[in-house]
Amino acid sequence: MSSPATAPPAPSNLKRIVAASLIGTTIEWYDFFLYGSAAALVFNKLFFPESDPLVGTLLSFLTYAVGFAARPLGALVFGHYGDRLGRKKLLVLSLLLMGGATFAIGLLPTHATVGSAAPLLLTALRLVQGFALGGEWGGAVLLVSEHGDAKRRGFWASWPQTGAPAGQLLATGVLSALTALLSDSAFLSWGWRIPFLLSGVLVIVGLWIRLSVDESPVFKAALAAAEERKAAAAQVEKMPLVAVLKHHWRDVLIAMGARMAENISYYVITAFILVYATTQVGLSKQTALNTVLIASAVHFAVIPAWGALSDRIGRRPVYLIGAVGVGAWMFPFFHLIDRGTFGALLLAVTVGLVLHGAMYAPQAAFFSEMFATRMRYSGASIGAQFSSVAAGAPAPLIATALLSDYGSSTPISLYVIAAALLTVVAIACARETRNRDLSEIAEGSPAGSTAPAAVRADV
Repeated sequence: MSSPATAPPAPSNLKRIVAASLIGTTIEWYDFFLYGSAAALVFNKLFFPESDPLVGTLLSFLTYAVGFAARPLGALVFGHYGDRLGRKKLLVLSLLLMGGATFAIGLLPTHATVGSAAPLLLTALRLVQGFALGGEWGGAVLLVSEHGDAKRRGFWASWPQTGAPAGQLLATGVLSALTALLSDSAFLSWGWRIPFLLSGVLVIVGLWIRLSVDESPVFKAALAAAEERKAAAAQVEKMPLVAVLKHHWRDVLIAMGARMAENISYYVITAFILVYATTQVGLSKQTALNTVLIASAVHFAVIPAWGALSDRIGRRPVYLIGAVGVGAWMFPFFHLIDRGTFGALLLAVTVGLVLHGAMYAPQAAFFSEMFATRMRYSGASIGAQFSSVAAGAPAPLIATALLSDYGSSTPISLYVIAAALLTVVAIACARETRNRDLSEIAEGSPAGSTAPAAVRADV
C-alpha cells in the first residue's frame, strides 16, 4: 500500500505532469533530431564543402556523433544533482541549455564565411546539445514514473517517450515544409536556419509548462527520510554514482544492453535512411522527409499502446517483441527501399518504427523500476546514456561507412541484427519489474524484487 507521501496524484494532476514532461521532451528531441536531419541534408555542403559528397556526409555525421559523446557526461552531472536536488530543477536547466545551443546553431556562420572555424563552432554547440539531452531523459521519465502508480506506470511513463517521435515529427515537418516552399539554393543559403531559430520560441513555451509542475512525491519522501537518518546518526550519504556502481551495477549493464538495438535501429531508420534513400536509391529529399514524417506520426501513436501492453504482460515480453522484430525486419527493410517507390519506403520505415516502439515504450518504466529513489536519476541516466556512445552515436556513421565501402545494404542489416541479438541477451538476463513499488526498492535489490520496508534504502 502506498504511503501518504507517495500516494498517486489525482488523474487530472497526473495528466498535467505527463503533458509537461511530454512537451519538454518533444522540444528537446526536436532540437536534437533537427541537427541529425540537417547533417544528412545540408551540413555537408555548408560546413564541409571541400570534401567528396559522401565523405562530407561522413564528416557531418561525425559532428552528429559528438553530441552523443557528451550525453554520458550530462547523465553523470544531471543524475548526481537530480538525485540530490530533485528532478524538476534539472529538467528546467536541460531545456535552457538545449534550446540555447540550438538557437545559436541557427546563427552560425558557414565555412564560406569563417573557414575551418565554422565546423569547430558547430561541434562545440553539438556538445552542449548532447550534454543537455544526457540529463533530460532520466528526469522526464522519472517525474512521470514517480508520480503514477504501479498498475499503469508503463502506459503513463511511455508518454514522455513519445517526445522522441513528436520531436522527429516536428523537426522533419518543418524541414519538409521549407524544402517544399523554397528552392534548393534558398534553402541552402538561409532557409535551413529557420527551424533552429524556431527553437527559441519553443523553449519559452516549454519553460512555462515545466515550471508549473510539482516535484516527485517519491523523491520528496526519500529526501526527507535521508535527512532524518543523517541528523539521527550523523551518517553521510554516498554519492549517487558511487551507490549505483556498488549496488546496481548489474542493472546498469542490463539497461545498456537493452539500449543497443533500440538506439542503433532508430538512427538507422530515421537518420541514415535520408542518406540511403537519396544517394543510393535516387529518391528526392522531399520524398525521404515525407516518409519519415508519416512514419513518425504512426510511431507516436503506437508507443502508448506498447506501454499499456507492458502493464498487462510485463516489460520484458514487450521489449523482446521489439528487439526480435527489428532484427528480423532489416533485410526486408532495405529490400523495400531498394524498390525506389514512395509506398515501399513508407512501409519499410513505418514497420521499423512500430517495432522500435515495442522497445522504446516500456523502457521508461522498466529502467525506473530497476533503481532505488536516491540513485534512480543517476542509474537510469547512466544506463541509458552511456550505451548511446556505442549505439546511437556511431550508427549513422557506421552505416554510411559500410555503404561507402561495400556499396550494399547487407552489412548494415547484419550490423543491426547483431545489436538486436545483444539486446535479447540483456533482456533475458533481466528480471520482470512490472508492479514494483518505487518507494520500496532497496539498494542492490535485483530488478523484479522488492525489499521489506525495514531495509528500504531509498526512503
